[in-house]
Amino acid sequence: MINKVKRLLAFLKGYLLAKRGKHLSREKIDKMQLKAFNAFRRNVLVKSSFYSLYSTDNLAQFPVINKAIHMNNFDTINTQELVKKDALNIAIQSERSRNFKPEYKGFSVGLSSGTSGNRGLFVVSEQEQAQWVGYIIGKMLPLSIKKHRVAFFLRANNNLYQSANGLMISFQFFDLINGISANIDELNNFSPTLLIAPGSVLRRIAQSPTRISPSRVIAVAEVLEHEDRQIIEQRFNIKVEQIYQCTEGFLAASCSAGNLHLNEDTCIIEKQWLDKSTGRFSPIVTDLRRTTQPVVRYLLDDVLIEDTTPCECGSAMTRIKNIEGRCDDVLKFKGITGADVDVFSDYIRNTIISSSDEIEHYKLTQTDKNKVLIEIHPLKPKIINNITQGLDNLCLRLSVISPEYTFKAIPLKVGMEKQRRVVRLCNG
Repeated sequence: MINKVKRLLAFLKGYLLAKRGKHLSREKIDKMQLKAFNAFRRNVLVKSSFYSLYSTDNLAQFPVINKAIHMNNFDTINTQELVKKDALNIAIQSERSRNFKPEYKGFSVGLSSGTSGNRGLFVVSEQEQAQWVGYIIGKMLPLSIKKHRVAFFLRANNNLYQSANGLMISFQFFDLINGISANIDELNNFSPTLLIAPGSVLRRIAQSPTRISPSRVIAVAEVLEHEDRQIIEQRFNIKVEQIYQCTEGFLAASCSAGNLHLNEDTCIIEKQWLDKSTGRFSPIVTDLRRTTQPVVRYLLDDVLIEDTTPCECGSAMTRIKNIEGRCDDVLKFKGITGADVDVFSDYIRNTIISSSDEIEHYKLTQTDKNKVLIEIHPLKPKIINNITQGLDNLCLRLSVISPEYTFKAIPLKVGMEKQRRVVRLCNG
């Protein structure tokens, strides 16, 4: 009974926080963050042997860490004396068996998809789950006397997602390991009012013979490509929304005007500028709600583009024009002066997709300083010629030397891995 009351209170706390945050001024957001961090430092970080060394400092005096540092210090960062090896074994076994219910000492465990080369491990308590559910419902879903039927396509399920089932939500997980075709009949029978999936999966669903007519469609887990957005919106006749969430936290969501805002009522997000003139930065995240596995000044390997234009929704939270990809997806070409030049993935994507209306799928990989592999579907001489000319023109505009292009056919399919259409494999 006590645990149920605690979960209910945590749910209400998350829900009310989401509703309140929409109406805060920038000044009030900053004051709330400072107050919340001081409480977080006093009540949570003192229980972490890794962070207790900094427990009397302000945020700027805490170290900036990345996934490798966080995972290497998992045992001392978490506040519940959890052991990485044991938590990892449970998470891996859940992935293999596709049974995501097992817990570790009463905590839910899960893995990130590992597109950065090494997988991340996350652990949350029942109260953290309840607060997350309350917050995401308050942020994304309107009150309704009818249940929202939520269909969720992802690589892996987790107790965190299943905890959303309740009075307001009927939640159903669709396992991507089964493929899209195998899930269509079940999806039709479920008839979701809300469809959540990676952008590339949403596109395949939109192109499938499904009969569903969701009132909301939300893209998660990977960069939402412009061409995917167009196909999805044309099929379902609604605007695609976005949720930016990773193992490090629920970081951003679309507002009522359809624009993406950072969730600065629950997270402090500092900017490591990559190109301030274009608004590109990597986020340094401090999640003020994570009590089991604190996330403090965690540098993500993502490229976000800030939009300083005031949003018509009225939110004072930082507006994001686009989630562009990972820092490893920024290509490095040799400039005409001899120095390396960063070529952002957004430039590449826009150039390729504007080359032909026939392009259904593509991936560009920089394999060497002056070599790129372009996999394309369909592979046609005219498309190859258009892409080559487009990229050559882009290189001319950016004052870089055009690389050597190799073209290859790519199958049209949806797999378990996150879709990355621009990748750099060589060192800068």
